[in-house]
Amino acid sequence: MSKRIIISGGGTGGHIFPAIAIANALKKLDPATEILFVGASGRMEMEKVPAAGYKIIGLDIQGIQRKSIIKNLMFPVKLINSVRKAIRIIKDFKPDAAVGVGGYASGPLLYAASLRGIPTLIQEQNSYAGITNKWLGAKARKICVAFDGMEKFFPFDKIIKTGNPIRKESVNIAGKHMQALELFKLSSFKKTILVTGGSLGARTLNNSIQAGIDKLIAADVQVIWQTGKFYYKTIVEQLGPNRHPDICVVEFLNRMDLAYAAADVIISRAGAGTIAELCVVKKPVILVPSPNVAEDHQTKNALALVEENAAVFVADRDAETKLVDKVLALLNDNDKQKKLSNNIGKLALPDADEVIAKEVIQITNNN
Repeated sequence: MSKRIIISGGGTGGHIFPAIAIANALKKLDPATEILFVGASGRMEMEKVPAAGYKIIGLDIQGIQRKSIIKNLMFPVKLINSVRKAIRIIKDFKPDAAVGVGGYASGPLLYAASLRGIPTLIQEQNSYAGITNKWLGAKARKICVAFDGMEKFFPFDKIIKTGNPIRKESVNIAGKHMQALELFKLSSFKKTILVTGGSLGARTLNNSIQAGIDKLIAADVQVIWQTGKFYYKTIVEQLGPNRHPDICVVEFLNRMDLAYAAADVIISRAGAGTIAELCVVKKPVILVPSPNVAEDHQTKNALALVEENAAVFVADRDAETKLVDKVLALLNDNDKQKKLSNNIGKLALPDADEVIAKEVIQITNNN
């Protein structure tokens, strides 16, 4: 008999893309599986999930606002109302299991599911578990993780190391190097650096590249510089119409596979989803973790790779003065590039979506 599964969470692409990948994997196992998403009203998932072909219901929920005491006054009310609505959703949909991928909506939905005796599974993407997932972990049947050492947050017997689901089309780079250089109008005779701060962009990465742009041009290297939508216009204006042809500035990378394929070295933030892709891509990478995330989890994600000699680390506060020098040094060190590529490749878990989907079905069968 086909299953009915609720998937909850979102807020950022790092939560939404894995959630959709798990849904797609469940559908691949059994096309008759019924899937309902539950997200936070007004957040990114309310647009991305329907675009992927799934139904979503929004909860009026927010996170704790560190900078605004007034906004936090509404948090308990929104939380109680969200749990009540989540219980109604569960009564109506009658799921066989509930999956939480992180993000505001995960907490109320998984808590409501556990109250109703519905088996739950948590997909913890980071190397450092957030407060909500730690709390929900006690009741979950399975906790799918991407990093070692997660027993310090969750019961050991519930943990399964699956890795993080990735966008397969983004990491399919084999045989695409020349096509990639053509797309970005780059030369096959020069080394290429890819700088990516995610769809919204990363101010520190942008400032660091701007600060070192003369050094990059003098070194005769090429840069694919993805600025993010908040910064693109300003950067293009500052560089002016006569900017150097080796500096390719883009707002967003629609073909992430070709950006990865073109790169000799990659500079990136250290979100869990991005790291999962970088492990499969197997290119030398410099990670500059964002300090503006809960529990500083990006730094912990990055250090987990550094411990395996699988990435170079540059702290956000040092990036403007050190990042460009580090990337140029790495481009000139072929041995280090090979070591980093080999070591990051060993950490790849490319079939996480399918493994997690099978675990979801397993907990419904054992109920």
